[in-house]
Amino acid sequence: MALIALEKIRHTYQERPRSDADYALKEVTHQFADGGAYALLGPSGCGKTTLLNIISGLIQASEGRVLFDRHDVSAASTQERNIAQVFQFPVVYDTMTVYDNLAFPLRNRAVSEPEVARKVRETLELIGLSEMAGTRARGLTADQKQKISLGRGLVRADVNAILFDEPLTVIDPHMKWVLRSQLKQLHRRYGFTMLYVTHDQTEALTFAEKVVVMYDGEIVQIGTPAELFERPRHTFVGYFIGSPGMNLLPVELAGDEAWIGSTHVKLPGMPSQTLTGALELGIRPEFVRLGREGIAVDIAKVEDVGRRKIIRANLEGREIALIVGEDEEIPAEPHIRFAPEGINLYADSWRVDLGSQS
Repeated sequence: MALIALEKIRHTYQERPRSDADYALKEVTHQFADGGAYALLGPSGCGKTTLLNIISGLIQASEGRVLFDRHDVSAASTQERNIAQVFQFPVVYDTMTVYDNLAFPLRNRAVSEPEVARKVRETLELIGLSEMAGTRARGLTADQKQKISLGRGLVRADVNAILFDEPLTVIDPHMKWVLRSQLKQLHRRYGFTMLYVTHDQTEALTFAEKVVVMYDGEIVQIGTPAELFERPRHTFVGYFIGSPGMNLLPVELAGDEAWIGSTHVKLPGMPSQTLTGALELGIRPEFVRLGREGIAVDIAKVEDVGRRKIIRANLEGREIALIVGEDEEIPAEPHIRFAPEGINLYADSWRVDLGSQS
């Protein structure tokens, strides 16, 4: 396992970049702790796979350095970095059996056959393919082949890190949940440094100890699932994480009050800085309370999603979402209140410290 440090990493696929817009990665400086489990989360095109491939050595960054345990490996190959990488689509040897596919990377490193057998049997059990050990890979389904790819990444105990690039794309939903749980068990057991790229927030939040949220070639927030949910540092984090995402309402500020048109909302504290740019109040649907007192709204739509209902309402011409229990009564003249602990203020998309808030 290794401490992975990125120092001012920038990357472009263009020969003559002229501005930040020409860079797939604008600038990334961060450390991934030895033995940590991280998810790189963001939409397609945000730079997460580019960053993963720079860490693995498949791509050499246009600028900056990659260090493993303080040793510069920027020019080193994937093999020299001792990385195991699992890709989005399965990469297997069709003519080999399941057992031999998993044994291949160990035999390449001259591991003794008794140790090969022990590690392969252990990994086969982990990925649920013990009964297919002697089956050739050619006839397997796509999700079974991907489990072999996962197994090849997990079978080695000597790697500096295991990198996963959307590895569960071809796996059925139930098996995704099983494999995510198994990966977490493996991490707790062996302490591998793991980086997991995904655009699926459920995968990221259930797998990782820390989630690295990327947007437009930059890291906008790193935190635990609770931190990302309760205190999104950037409006993109609020929008991207959660279902539905955070409500963002343009406001004007007067002291410790935010005005949404003719409606005012008391903030939980005073901004600790002079604010410029566009101001928005952010509040998640879970922190919007429905009742008969507060701010009058018009309900436009009610979505029944099982154990809860998502209400879409109009507030001063703006849509706002709130969540209520499946049996909760919806008043004929609905009003809403904002729970103070759920209120966030943003200036030009970045969260503002409101003094009493953490």
